[in-house]
Amino acid sequence: MDLLQDVIQHYNQWITIFLMVSGLYIVVARGNMIKKLVGLSLFQTSVYLLYISPGKILGGTAPIIGEGFSVYSNVLPHVLILTAIVVGVATLALGLALVVRINEAFGTIEEDEIFEMISEE
Repeated sequence: MDLLQDVIQHYNQWITIFLMVSGLYIVVARGNMIKKLVGLSLFQTSVYLLYISPGKILGGTAPIIGEGFSVYSNVLPHVLILTAIVVGVATLALGLALVVRINEAFGTIEEDEIFEMISEE
């Protein structure tokens, strides 16, 4: 019963681990470039959760000094993750643009087929 309570208490870390492993598996196991980008996005989301989860302090308030408040939350992880989300969206857009260009050049987005076309030349 103690193990079950420990798992329930740390459910956000289990979700993070699941997203990280599934994203990494998709990147490694799939040959389709769109699926690889989805896997990278899943992995990136798990990293966001990894940084945000410890940033929440129960009973904490924004770091504005006031009467009656003694526990404050650090906003730096939230600001860094917000910046990372913007960079991640831009990177995903660039990746999708590259996949479109690769599809125009080779007629496919499967890695194996592209490697075969390149090796034949």
